[in-house]
Amino acid sequence: MHGRILAVFLILLLGLASVGAKLFTIQIRQSDRLTEIASKQYQRLVPLVSRRGTIYDRSGLELAVSLRVSSVFAQPGVIENAAETAKALAPILGRPVEEIRGKLATDKPFVWIERQLDSRRAEAVADLGLKGIGLFPESRRYYPNQDLAAHVLGMVGVDDRGLEGIEHLYDDPLGGKPAFVVAQQDALGRLVFRQEEPEPRTPIFDVHLTIDKVIQYIAERELAKAVEHSRAKAGTAVVLDPRTGEVLALANQPTYDPNDYHRAQAAARRNRTTTDYFEPGSIFKVILAAGALEEGIVRPTDQFYGENGAIQVGGVTIRDHEKYGWLTVRQIITHSSNVGVIKIGQKLGKSLYYHYISAFGFGTLTGVDLPGETPGLIRRPKAWSALSLSVLSMGQEISVTPLQYATAFAAVANGGTLMRPHVVKRLVAQDGSLIRPVEPAVVRRVISEPTARTLMDILTGVVEEGTGTEAAVPGYSVAGKTGTAQKVDPATGKYSHKKIVASFVGAVPAEAPQLVILVTIDEPEILRWGGSIAAPTFREIARDTLAYLKVPGSPPKNVRLVRAE
Repeated sequence: MHGRILAVFLILLLGLASVGAKLFTIQIRQSDRLTEIASKQYQRLVPLVSRRGTIYDRSGLELAVSLRVSSVFAQPGVIENAAETAKALAPILGRPVEEIRGKLATDKPFVWIERQLDSRRAEAVADLGLKGIGLFPESRRYYPNQDLAAHVLGMVGVDDRGLEGIEHLYDDPLGGKPAFVVAQQDALGRLVFRQEEPEPRTPIFDVHLTIDKVIQYIAERELAKAVEHSRAKAGTAVVLDPRTGEVLALANQPTYDPNDYHRAQAAARRNRTTTDYFEPGSIFKVILAAGALEEGIVRPTDQFYGENGAIQVGGVTIRDHEKYGWLTVRQIITHSSNVGVIKIGQKLGKSLYYHYISAFGFGTLTGVDLPGETPGLIRRPKAWSALSLSVLSMGQEISVTPLQYATAFAAVANGGTLMRPHVVKRLVAQDGSLIRPVEPAVVRRVISEPTARTLMDILTGVVEEGTGTEAAVPGYSVAGKTGTAQKVDPATGKYSHKKIVASFVGAVPAEAPQLVILVTIDEPEILRWGGSIAAPTFREIARDTLAYLKVPGSPPKNVRLVRAE
């Protein structure tokens, strides 16, 4: 009897020791790991759904808004019949039964079935009352004007984070940074109570742009016409207020609809005005003239011999499109004489010319509040060849972005001050408690006011009697410059005779510019000159924009205005 009792006692003692050892392992040695596993089973991070800030144009018109939507989720462990559940959901979601069934065949406690449903389909899913299937409130970005200003706005992904454009650069102020609370759930995955309140969120802002919806529409409409009419590869249009650096319109072709950005090709989504650079060609003669006039090296009436349309530089013959004799500086710019600008460039010299190229902002970022900007390309004078000064005088061997050049030309139009371009006018907290204005920013003075006035007067001749007559706007004085630049053929490394960029840049009204407009047409198959395709596009954009803004017409020529006493 005593032996049996002892045996039972030993067995119980060993059992208790085993249980104790197991408890020690579970509660002490594996405590942290098991606590984490348990937390995952009964705790869930619940995202706080908030309305992403609205993006407005300068007049308060909506360009990007957020809509309340619902997303379908599943808890596979709770679903009793996966096949029947998938069969019921498939016609509502427009998905194959096999695809939905595949998502349900998992050991994960939570899976998304379909994100961001419209209200009609969400209600249909709710009416099914399927066990283990639920709806979660989310926010979806919507662009009511489809492709209007798409490259400025950018787009938002399904996780409510900005991917490109303003949506990306201002993602946090717009409310893209997610916030969560920790909630507890029962065995069926239903929320029981929140463990803690969320931390106070930073204010969500609405963003007001400098973009004008009407001007943006005008620019996009006319650019699309020009690209289609010339059978071009692409095109850009930039409209600036030269006084403030505000971007009124920024258009690209091809373009896309950010509501359906998944289907857009990468080429259509690229913001060419800030990311793509091109050799500007003859429009760059404005920069050369600005430096030469500012330094007093030339005057508008100084004459240079046109060499009957051909000049030898560094063993290379450079030709004009006409055989010119003696030309004044004014006529050289008006008729876009290559021989003439080469001789002006030789007088200005490498160091001074490079100084003005840099001062006007080429080779550096403009600082515009858009992501992905590139600085263009310019070599330092020590890397220039014997031919570089001459071809740079014609706008070759340098690459610029459309926005970069429009900004530089705006400095001539506003009296000589380089402004930082910007597309955001102000940020306003949704509750109205905070306003963050974006003030115009002066970068530097690049030329004096007298030089700017002289150059603007010369540039009016380009439109009145030179290569840019197609840019003339009835009732307004226009100062501008045409450009037709050959592109480098990547296959040969030489300038192509077929691939060109046609451009026109202008300011209107010339006597007190309110608009600077740059148009570039990339690889047009017909109408291959800046004066024949880019200049008319400038005219149409300027004419309708001036009428929309109700800008008074220019005073008649040769009429002196006398202020009343």
